[in-house]
Amino acid sequence: MTDASGLQRNQGLANLSIDPDLLAQELAAEESVDPLDAIDLDDAPDDSLQTARICDEALSLLTQGHEQRLQALRVFCEYRDPRAAALLLPLLKCSCPVERMSAVYALGRNPSPPAVEPLLELLNGDSNAYVRKATAWSLGNFPDAPILNPLIKALRVDVAAVRLWCPGSLAEAGSRSQAKADPAAGQLLLSLRIDSEPAVRSNCIWALGRLVDQLVEPRRQDVVEALVDALLHDGEPSVRDEARTALEQLEDPMVLHRLQALLDDGFIS
Repeated sequence: MTDASGLQRNQGLANLSIDPDLLAQELAAEESVDPLDAIDLDDAPDDSLQTARICDEALSLLTQGHEQRLQALRVFCEYRDPRAAALLLPLLKCSCPVERMSAVYALGRNPSPPAVEPLLELLNGDSNAYVRKATAWSLGNFPDAPILNPLIKALRVDVAAVRLWCPGSLAEAGSRSQAKADPAAGQLLLSLRIDSEPAVRSNCIWALGRLVDQLVEPRRQDVVEALVDALLHDGEPSVRDEARTALEQLEDPMVLHRLQALLDDGFIS
């Protein structure tokens, strides 16, 4: 996927690296020095006892002031601790968008069933696009929850920053069953055809590639035809490259033969 595409291909949605610092900059946070920098997790040891100590301290910070909460949120965007969810949930209603956004990402790292409903409310109604963007990612970590239709709606009507992350979460939700895969693929195919943002179209292709094993005919063939069409006709080279990669990764002999014919005839290089 575009926007950390290599990480998503190699590690999957659940292991996607989250950078709250970058997102805080996008939101033009009011602090001149980002308090999320206060904890350097790059040097955090793997030792489980030390990890527990870090999480214990972060749990305490979640109940303190604004800067302390942001420090704690940085921890739970990286670490998983089942105790965190209960303290993260109230922060979804915080007036500061940086806190809301970071709490959303932290809940994606620390998914808990009670988080689903408030996250869906944020996706549908938060006034800040970066919070909704975070929510579109986070919901992908709740694939068995009723997230499919809200994500389809967001991919259809929200701003590009939010649409960018909907395909990956739709792939997670749709991968659970054919009943979910088919409507997810239907919207992804539509967005691949009509979305104005090349990065969103690329992510739709990536997601379709993830879903194809759950699809049955004629939907599976619809995906192949859409990918071939994108390969031949999309105006953005990165989208064409994504389509070719997705087709090759199907490892379908008929599809590979078709690609070879396109290569032999000079339609692709």
